[in-house]
Amino acid sequence: MWRLRSDGYTFVELLIVVTLLFVLASAVLPLAQVTSQRQREVELRRNLRELRTAIDKFKDAVDLGQIATTEISPGSEGYPNDLETLVEGVPAANDASGRKLKYLRRIPDDPMTRSSEWGLRSYQDRPNSTSWGGQNVFDVYSRSNGTALDGTKYGDW
Repeated sequence: MWRLRSDGYTFVELLIVVTLLFVLASAVLPLAQVTSQRQREVELRRNLRELRTAIDKFKDAVDLGQIATTEISPGSEGYPNDLETLVEGVPAANDASGRKLKYLRRIPDDPMTRSSEWGLRSYQDRPNSTSWGGQNVFDVYSRSNGTALDGTKYGDW
């Protein structure tokens, strides 16, 4: 007589298991992509906050007379000329030691464009301007044309 052995799996059982694994993997992949995008968005918000805080501290130092007036460009409204000024620093007012006031250790990268190039706005520019007037740095924004998970444009943050 014929005896059937049940030592292994049948082809149908293996096919069902592979199909289930494929369905689970296809559900996890978009979740991983959303998680990665969310992390980059958190980093973008943090970097924008860091840059804007440094610009505000520079402006406050100018208003309080902590930065020598010879270091302030006419028409700059007390804002830095560029982002590099925040890194390199400016001489403190009434300080013969040559001490410099620095506001950033480095210019952070834009995680959406993976570049240290940011969109800049001067005090004289329109609030939604995408071209920099060059007089000073009043605001920064991402140059990315992408859309965030909440539906807003990264450049509008």
